[in-house]
Amino acid sequence: MHVDPEALDTAVAKHAFTGVAAIDVGDRRTLERCEGHLHRALRVPMIADAQIAIASGSKAFTALAVMCLVEDGSLRLDQRVRELLGDDLPRIDDAVTIEQLLTHTSGIGDYLDEEADWEPEDYVLTVPSHELTSAAAFLPMLDGHDQKRPPGERFSYCNGGYMVLAVLLERVTGEGYHDVVRRLVLGPAGLERTGFLPLNDLPADAAPGYVADAGDLVNTLHLPVLGNGDGGAFTTAADLHRFWLALLDGRIVSQGSVEAMIRPRFDVPDERKRYGMGFWLHPTHDALILEGYDAGASFRSTHLVASRTTVSVLGNSSEGGWPVIFALADAIDAELGA
Repeated sequence: MHVDPEALDTAVAKHAFTGVAAIDVGDRRTLERCEGHLHRALRVPMIADAQIAIASGSKAFTALAVMCLVEDGSLRLDQRVRELLGDDLPRIDDAVTIEQLLTHTSGIGDYLDEEADWEPEDYVLTVPSHELTSAAAFLPMLDGHDQKRPPGERFSYCNGGYMVLAVLLERVTGEGYHDVVRRLVLGPAGLERTGFLPLNDLPADAAPGYVADAGDLVNTLHLPVLGNGDGGAFTTAADLHRFWLALLDGRIVSQGSVEAMIRPRFDVPDERKRYGMGFWLHPTHDALILEGYDAGASFRSTHLVASRTTVSVLGNSSEGGWPVIFALADAIDAELGA
């Protein structure tokens, strides 16, 4: 894949990109850029194997954990969520199914509504950050939101839907959400550098998320102390490539489940993408996408299926990654002939 060096340099400079950009083809890394700081206040430069948060990019881990339980018969895609919620979250329509939550067609009200006026620097949590260490702890935030539209009516991206899925994972397995994802997804995929790290106790090689292009303000009070079902995992560029290969090789869920998850179901023109079940898709070609945007995170990983090529941008600031993401998206389109 050809990447215009001048275009990439311009993109890096536009919002002072801080993070890692990488292209992996098979077992070779063909492009690697480490920019900015792993830790700004201490002037620690970014490193290629830094663990960086990917915001909503890790919704795919939730979807895959659910599909693992569908495969073993613990859940059904057509199962009504009310069977497991009982009296909790009474404003969720009784007809909502697990598949509708996975495909963002449940129509439920969202605790973090991205269709409303929202900016990454906003403080949006209504429960203290330090209490959000399990999916069950999110129930007070998920409650009290009216159904926005009838279940199954149309695609509408919904963070709350994936938090409801995380609650269901805990109830069905009797384990914490993070343990379920490690056991069913991260372990089988061999992702040793991927996980949910506490924002107030990051290891030395994990990058704090910076709210702005400049300054040292980190996102600790903007987000749950531990990411959960709707996003917030930390990972590396190398682990993202391992993830895509493990997924498509059938090492997490069966090939039949993979095909069901990456089958295009909805065109989403506003995002210039399509959506499957837990995964974004290129609008016209056979490429899979994970994407995330939050306080201190600007992320996209695209996998070109035919050539086993992964293009990842992991930014540890809210806006810095987007110009780089868009520059590499142009290179991807040229490679695909889009």
